Amino acid sequence: MTHGLLSIGVAGALGPAAIAELAPAVEEAGLHALWVNDTPDGDALAALAAAASVTSTLTLATGVVPVDRWSAEQIADRVRDLPQERVVLGIGSGAARAGALQRVREAVGALRDSTTARILVGALGPKMRALATAGAYGPLLSWLTPDAAARQAGEAYAAGGYAALYVRTALDDAARGRLREEAARYASYPNYAANFARLGFAADDTVLDPGTFRDGIRRYRSAVDEVVLRAIVPGDGVGDYRRFVAEAVSAV
Repeated sequence: MTHGLLSIGVAGALGPAAIAELAPAVEEAGLHALWVNDTPDGDALAALAAAASVTSTLTLATGVVPVDRWSAEQIADRVRDLPQERVVLGIGSGAARAGALQRVREAVGALRDSTTARILVGALGPKMRALATAGAYGPLLSWLTPDAAARQAGEAYAAGGYAALYVRTALDDAARGRLREEAARYASYPNYAANFARLGFAADDTVLDPGTFRDGIRRYRSAVDEVVLRAIVPGDGVGDYRRFVAEAVSAV
């Protein structure tokens, strides 16, 4: 267990040019990794290629690439052009519910055969978390309280795995509204709603804002190997994310 690594996560929709501006600031701040969400309007692997060209030590991660939209072969082909020793491939089942476990299992196997990058699996339920530890490097968790994160990370550690956790975070009062909108959006998705009901807490209980950050980040960092602060900022400019990085590092 490595407890305490601190990273930042951003949306692929920022685009490669903006990511290339932001990545050096993340590296210089001493954060462990830059995670980029892959979305229909944001190519995470293109963003990581841009970040790789302007950094030398920063870990570069995807959170997550959906394997119902990108095949393992497509992912592997593109990762070959990246510094694989610095790459973490976060993959997930995607929006298609049917066959999710098998789809991810096959993708993990194919990627392990074709790349040396570490593979984490985005996992909500116990079956996907078990697959993440048995077949990959470990689970990429999200939308958990510190206590729930510690319990789920403990499952991974018992099997020799690694546990990373996405935590939606706003460090500017002006971003509180966007943070609550993000929580409400995920709470409206049936699979997440079912997971919150099963675990017994709400999406709002898992986020950090300016008033809860200092205590919350301490508890999260003691629960998992790596905390990824999914940055929720007032605007969409690179400057907003640079300020987030500076504020996060200063606060911890």
